[in-house]
Amino acid sequence: MPHATPGPRSVERALEILDLVADADGPVAAKVLAGRLACSLSTVYHLLGPLTARGHLVRAEGGYAPGPRVAALHRSFQRHVGLAPGVGETLARLRRATGAEAYFTAYRDGLITVVDTTAPVTDAGHPFTPGPETRAHATAHGKALLAGVGRAARRRYLADHGMARFTDRTITAAERFEAEVRRVRAQGVAVSVGEAHPAYTCLAVALRGSGDGSVLHALSVSLPTAEFRRRQGGVRAALLEAAGAIQ
Repeated sequence: MPHATPGPRSVERALEILDLVADADGPVAAKVLAGRLACSLSTVYHLLGPLTARGHLVRAEGGYAPGPRVAALHRSFQRHVGLAPGVGETLARLRRATGAEAYFTAYRDGLITVVDTTAPVTDAGHPFTPGPETRAHATAHGKALLAGVGRAARRRYLADHGMARFTDRTITAAERFEAEVRRVRAQGVAVSVGEAHPAYTCLAVALRGSGDGSVLHALSVSLPTAEFRRRQGGVRAALLEAAGAIQ
């Protein structure tokens, strides 16, 4: 059963339904939802009614799937975290120049989110996807963004989200991460070689955020480590050029 959070039980269950449907590979049957939530089928249908009426879900063959309202919420989120109109084209140009997938990431209110990417939505096997970033201490964009906040905020972030080990290269000690932050600030480019995924390297550059510093942005790329080692100079140069075009 999904992890429960404080609040009205009906609201919790409705959000759990949305999460379950969003994370599924295809439509999810009401009976499956009832089993996952450990509640009655009638309760699930009671919650599915307003979710489908408002367009958050749609009834599809075999169950329920994300609805059209999700796209509007995503666009609204992108707008609120500062995704400028030209960023999408910049990501596409960076993808063409490097052959690597490109990403635009934001830090806001103690959360790091991959806001946009060139990685195909159909590529379920790609290690970096849009949404909440749970491996910030191990990714280049996470390092670049955390290097842009104060030590207290950075320590608070790491305490809240943890420093899980994903590979034998992952930094899992706070003091060692502070040393990494100093390196990122000195070089202006964050690098993660096999820290979040054993076969991938990512590079990131911090961008200017909101005027009050409440939102920070980063531009990054990821590619197989073997490819990175062959042409890291060109990839780094293209990333810096693209970042300069956004700034």
